[in-house]
Amino acid sequence: MKSMQIRVFPTPQAAARALAADIGRTIARVPHLVLGLPTGRTPVPLYGELTRLARSGAIDLSGATTFNLDEFLGLAADDPRSYRSFMRRHLFAHVRVRRAHVLDGAARDPAAECDRYERAIRRAGGIDLQILGLGRNGHIGFNEPGRALVARTHRTRLTPATRAANASLFGGRVRDVPREALSMGMVTILHARRIVMLATGASKAGCVERMIAGPLTPMVPASFLQVHQRVEVWLDRAAASRLR
Repeated sequence: MKSMQIRVFPTPQAAARALAADIGRTIARVPHLVLGLPTGRTPVPLYGELTRLARSGAIDLSGATTFNLDEFLGLAADDPRSYRSFMRRHLFAHVRVRRAHVLDGAARDPAAECDRYERAIRRAGGIDLQILGLGRNGHIGFNEPGRALVARTHRTRLTPATRAANASLFGGRVRDVPREALSMGMVTILHARRIVMLATGASKAGCVERMIAGPLTPMVPASFLQVHQRVEVWLDRAAASRLR
């Protein structure tokens, strides 16, 4: 826990703007950066800021390699509800990224697809900077709370809370949200050289508190960030409201 650096911003947009600028400076130093990316509502302002910087010429992502954390099982890449489509709408259609990797939710052999993804990460040299979002139940990627966590990229069953949180992609119908997904595992995530957890909104405050000040437990998967040597937690005031 001592290695966690906590930054608090007045608003989600301020946090997104600062993180986009930080990524820009990192890309300037390391043009071939390997970047891990999340989906969900929280990173949408970040992707908007990266798009703005790219259009102004302040950042060039063309040399970077990206790996997304997860994907719904059973959805093809061109399905508008897939995370690949989400990334296309919010980032990839607006900035040039030559090597963008997203898990194939329609793979005939999910286990083989997970192995392929792990090999691709290794061939890229590992992830330099992993951006994470925080689920209300403490999940990161689709690593759900449980008695144990899976180390590497794997097939996982989603909790009702996670399916409800993703219902907006499915017309608000929780019943249409896939029950399973593919996700990077906790060890894969923790092998990133630097991690930035971005969490905003009052609904995340309790989980932020458990992640930072609570015990290390698979019931709060994000708590395992406490063992990483270079992790930063970027919050808005609402998400930080329960921290001392």
